[in-house]
Amino acid sequence: MKNIKKILLVTLSAFVIGAVFPYVNFAIDQTFQQLKIIVDVMELIKESYVEVIDPQKLVYGAAKGMVAELDDYSQFMEPDVYERVKSDTEGEFGGIGIRVDMREGWLTVVTPLPNTPAWRAQMMPGDKITKIEGEDTKDVVIDVLIKKLRGTPGTKVNITIAREPEEKNGEWITKDLTLVRELIKTENVKWKMLDDKTGYIKIIEFTGHATENVVKAMAELKGKGMEALVLDLRYNPGGLLASAVDISKLFLNSERMIVYTKGRKPENYQEFRSGGSAPYETMPLVILINRYSASASEIVSGAMQDNKRAVIIGERSFGKASVQSMIPLSDKSALRLTIAKYYTPSGKSIQHDLKNETGGITPDIAVKVPVETEKKLLQQSEEIRFPVKEETDKEKAGDKKDAALPPPHAAKEADRKKDDVRDEVLDRAVELLKAREVLGNLKPGK
Repeated sequence: MKNIKKILLVTLSAFVIGAVFPYVNFAIDQTFQQLKIIVDVMELIKESYVEVIDPQKLVYGAAKGMVAELDDYSQFMEPDVYERVKSDTEGEFGGIGIRVDMREGWLTVVTPLPNTPAWRAQMMPGDKITKIEGEDTKDVVIDVLIKKLRGTPGTKVNITIAREPEEKNGEWITKDLTLVRELIKTENVKWKMLDDKTGYIKIIEFTGHATENVVKAMAELKGKGMEALVLDLRYNPGGLLASAVDISKLFLNSERMIVYTKGRKPENYQEFRSGGSAPYETMPLVILINRYSASASEIVSGAMQDNKRAVIIGERSFGKASVQSMIPLSDKSALRLTIAKYYTPSGKSIQHDLKNETGGITPDIAVKVPVETEKKLLQQSEEIRFPVKEETDKEKAGDKKDAALPPPHAAKEADRKKDDVRDEVLDRAVELLKAREVLGNLKPGK
């Protein structure tokens, strides 16, 4: 009797609202008609399917199906999955050493971390992890898959990877791997001088400490004579928005737009701007990106490009720039829903649109690198380089007895350099900065 009263009350309320607001009445009718299809399918399954099915399982399946129609980043999480996602408080962790993302519903390697199990197993950017411990990964919540890869250092994890063929119409290559988890300690920034005047900073990921490390790197490089900078964001999967904004502020002044978000609701519009002054606002700057550069790395690249602050070299970036909100539901399940997108200062949507082939950051100078060259560049960028042997006081004095013997690593180092491939993207950046310096010194008419 109570349930009947509730139904009558809801129906009467809908009728009154519909009588006062005809458009609302039409919308309610449409919603009921659409929901009726789901209810009809559920009833038919309950009555006629060959086995008895838990109705709750059907409801969750319907919710997952609806969300799957949206994008790779919106996800429905059942209560147990949501609880696991919330409880992720790991700092250092046992894992295999990869940065991943969801692409076309698959867990995809963005880059393997140097000297980790994944690195030694020769996993490569773009590899799709299709199975973990024999279970398919397609359309599974990314947080859950990452937790499956992590675990106690010393334990094993079995995965299956699929690698896209280098030939256009070739077959995907699949491979089973058994990896032993290790304690993974990640670094987020590397830096060095490329020559007497050109500094180089590689941001691996925009973590919480990325900004302070970039500040430290800039100060150190400036102290070594840096007059121009190459900022390498290749293979950078993104990270924290705050880090992207703060790092942009080092190079942009005068309250310039860095990025803004926009969704269907007015409250989802938000602007992020630079401060009044920047410590390196006049430093000549070139940024390197490729198809694995995503999210925060695209925000920095887009801000510098639109404000005419830097030249972008490489490939068009991936195009991942959407804002998700976690919405808890009544039964302790949850919905992670895309509510807005990121836009560059000029109003370009960074988010990749597969249908219209738009999105991502298009470089000012496009340089395509063959897959085989990419592999070699990744390997040689992480190889340990022996320092140049300095002369001892004894050698400087003229005693060459010991100096006649080359250091034991010299032959290996020479062979390694001989086999190295050219990093054309980086070389183009350095050439551009040198050309800028030369052109800047020209004095027409004198």
